[in-house]
Amino acid sequence: MGKTLFDKVWEAHTVRELPNGMTQLLIGTHLIHEVTSPQAFGMLRDLKLPVLYPQRTFATVDHIVPTDEREEPFSDSLADAMIKELRKNCADAGIRFFDIASGKQGIVHIVGPEQGITQPGTTIACGDSHTSTHGAFGAIAFGIGTSQVRDVLATQTMALRKPKVRRIEVHGRLAPGVYAKDVILHIIRRLGVNGGLGYAYEYAGSTFDNFTQEERMTVCNMSIEGGARVGYVNPDQTTFDYLRGRPYAPAQGDYEAAVARWKSFASDPDAPYDDLVKYDASDIAPTVTWGINPGQAIFIGENIPAPGELQEKDRSTAEEAYAHMKLRPGRPIKGTKIDVAFLGSCTNGRLSDLQEVAKYLQGKKIKSGVKAIVVPGSQGVAALAESMGLAEIFREAGFEWRGAGCSMCLAMNPDKLIGDQLCASSSNRNFKGRQGSPTGRTILMSPLMVAAAAVTGEISDAREIFGLS
Repeated sequence: MGKTLFDKVWEAHTVRELPNGMTQLLIGTHLIHEVTSPQAFGMLRDLKLPVLYPQRTFATVDHIVPTDEREEPFSDSLADAMIKELRKNCADAGIRFFDIASGKQGIVHIVGPEQGITQPGTTIACGDSHTSTHGAFGAIAFGIGTSQVRDVLATQTMALRKPKVRRIEVHGRLAPGVYAKDVILHIIRRLGVNGGLGYAYEYAGSTFDNFTQEERMTVCNMSIEGGARVGYVNPDQTTFDYLRGRPYAPAQGDYEAAVARWKSFASDPDAPYDDLVKYDASDIAPTVTWGINPGQAIFIGENIPAPGELQEKDRSTAEEAYAHMKLRPGRPIKGTKIDVAFLGSCTNGRLSDLQEVAKYLQGKKIKSGVKAIVVPGSQGVAALAESMGLAEIFREAGFEWRGAGCSMCLAMNPDKLIGDQLCASSSNRNFKGRQGSPTGRTILMSPLMVAAAAVTGEISDAREIFGLS
């Protein structure tokens, strides 16, 4: 009987089985940032332990870094202290740090892939829940807590309980105006925000076969929003072509041998799965959230569900969502006025996201009164976008072009909602207070849908606004 990629990678990195039933797992690559690492380094100092394999850890600054001011000291004293602490810890331990002055700084889940650090058949850990992004390369990537960051720094291992594996197949081609973001929102809507608890998700099917590497990253990024511990796609030629020539990828003379090794980790045709679900790509339309978790989502042409249309277990959360979002059940989501449009995040802050929006945004203007910002996911993305003229297209339309960082995805930097502002966002979470104001409201959608909302000043169907058919 064959094996899944998950089983192969897990077995290849198993150090030993622990008496409590957990596995001590070797972590091949460790990614850190300024928020969850300071306490871990402090614990190491208290224990008088060094970083065991500093060459396996890479650092960047993303969560707290301002996107509209890059000069230091930062006006936020806590943010300024955090970047200084990260610099010190990396220098003391000999860890490679992609600092602001490096030209390689950015969101950790964008920097890792673009530098070629993320590779198939490996285990990856980071003190951030969206580490599942790296599974798009055929890696097993875990988001971890601060104590586990300490464990990986000290031992290059961590204790984990092995999850089951669910294969999620999507077949067919997406219609114009439907994107990878719509696919993952649809999956979470159907399976639920707790549907993946205890599972790793393997994404497969002809839709994923035809996805670009960056589209696969978008889907894997939000696996955690569906409750899954891990999300991954089997590596193929798309993966290998993406990694070729990147700074930390195998050198050209060794590349074909690396590809042969990577291919060996792909799931076998006869691999068994604990569960299997299938979706048809033609059934998926542009999708937006209406509530306070990513599972509360509908197609743009649908009405906000009434309590009676929902399962009984979901009704209390729905009532909370109606009140917070100030939306009425049974009414269309389309036409809802917005105040802010945010294009960025580790979900949709990559070059291809910006290219797709710029293609349709050219010659258009954002609606008066809408605050619209574009935040490239990394300095590398920003430099490429600027060299291609994309930044100028966004500026001419009325968007603010910002520096790289997590920005308005979360409230750890100056980019925040005010009062009950409603934000059309390409990010990954629409929780209460996620964007900085306890009464702020977030509607998740694809980057092009964000652009459509910015242009019209309301939640709109991008297919209509930009003439897609």
